[in-house]
Amino acid sequence: MTLQIYNSLTRRKEEFVPQTPGEVRMYVCGITAYDESHLGHARAAVVFDVIYRYLSQRGFKVDYVRNFTDVDDKIIKKSAETGLSCEAVSEKYIRAYTEVMNQLGIKPPQKEPRATQHIPEMLHLISDLERKGFAYRAGNDVVFSIRKFASYGKLSHKKIDELEAGARVEVDQKKQDPLDFVLWKGSKPGEPKWLSPWGEGRPGWHIECSAMSMRYLGESFDIHGGGRDLIFPHHENEIAQSEASTGKILARYWIHNGFVNIEEEKMSKSLGNIRTVASMLQRWSSEAIRLFLLSSHYRSPLNFTEKNLDAAEESVSRFYETLHRLNSLESGTSTLPDMNLYPALEKAMDDDFNTAAFLGVLFDRLRRLNSWMDKKKEINPGSQNILREEIGRIFEVLGIFGQRPEEFLGSQKASRLGQVNLQPEEIERLILGRQQARNSKNWQKADQIRKELAAHGIELKDNPDGTTSWGIKSPGQ
Repeated sequence: MTLQIYNSLTRRKEEFVPQTPGEVRMYVCGITAYDESHLGHARAAVVFDVIYRYLSQRGFKVDYVRNFTDVDDKIIKKSAETGLSCEAVSEKYIRAYTEVMNQLGIKPPQKEPRATQHIPEMLHLISDLERKGFAYRAGNDVVFSIRKFASYGKLSHKKIDELEAGARVEVDQKKQDPLDFVLWKGSKPGEPKWLSPWGEGRPGWHIECSAMSMRYLGESFDIHGGGRDLIFPHHENEIAQSEASTGKILARYWIHNGFVNIEEEKMSKSLGNIRTVASMLQRWSSEAIRLFLLSSHYRSPLNFTEKNLDAAEESVSRFYETLHRLNSLESGTSTLPDMNLYPALEKAMDDDFNTAAFLGVLFDRLRRLNSWMDKKKEINPGSQNILREEIGRIFEVLGIFGQRPEEFLGSQKASRLGQVNLQPEEIERLILGRQQARNSKNWQKADQIRKELAAHGIELKDNPDGTTSWGIKSPGQ
């Protein structure tokens, strides 16, 4: 099956054909470094991490670039609030972003350029646009004239006249059109500034991505990505200024991930419902967060609730518990039923990176595997190794299920033990006492011990082989 990608530019799925056979050039808009990274940042990072991983697994040589915006109005505001320099603010939050993304298992792109490191490229591009008649001076600013670019609106499918009629744009008498956007901002007291042909100032937001993407990937490349909120105006303006300068298509495929909602409401500071990645990692495992982010198609809205994250945590545990059971079987002749997990992953990923479809298949087949193990006490090592290899390949694409079951389950228990008032030795002693009570058919005492453990947050699971395993309830259960 060929890889099909939904292209935001054409609003349809298209067969993916890179400009250079065997190579993929991909640019993704990164964060503006002025605050802690939140769940929306994590979704974009995980989505494009999985796309990057899968393209690499498919045999493509992927040149992946993701930028940092380190000069912006929000950074300047944070600097004024904290007394830190703009450089210190951006450095602090770039470090924080990198740390939490490492914890989430995000593979770093080949290049992570910063805007302030590419001022010369921006000045060159702005000068070229001015020379070609697409940009004009407006006081101390340089502004792009959107009406000079005939295909403005082709990504967002917005018409200029409709935009102007419904725009709530602060009137700027220096602009020829209220929708024209700034390429270069004249300096104001206390702001970062650089020398330019138009005087001291700093770049506008949109120009940086055009300059950096063309610097590292060329004037035309394969994939441009980011959150859905970037379609307009950011990506629309990128297309306008880049293609006005070069006369070439900026990117052939545009990929945008959907929004993250919190309890069915838009995530925003004004509502006070921002969920930072750092705070989530204190409560849920990185694999549970990744699983949650991949459990819906990347283009669909994603709704955060604590219940949904608890469910994701339990799903990850169930996966590792199944593998632990499998590893516990003795060597024998019984052959595993065909799982065909990696072919199922390829099929789903080739259909516009549909991780949600694959996860549905995965957990359905895990249930079948558990039913098979209910009737078996031994397994052919060869078929067991085939499954392990498949799971290893799944980890390389999804970034989850890559730990040894004993390691994950052990660390999960250890991380949750702080929530209960019992030590593992005491828990095992009570489980043994319950087993002895069950063996002597003292059901009342066995039930009493179960209730005692439950009161401490300990859940018991009686396995078909007669053993009892235990776990700690997820928060909110």
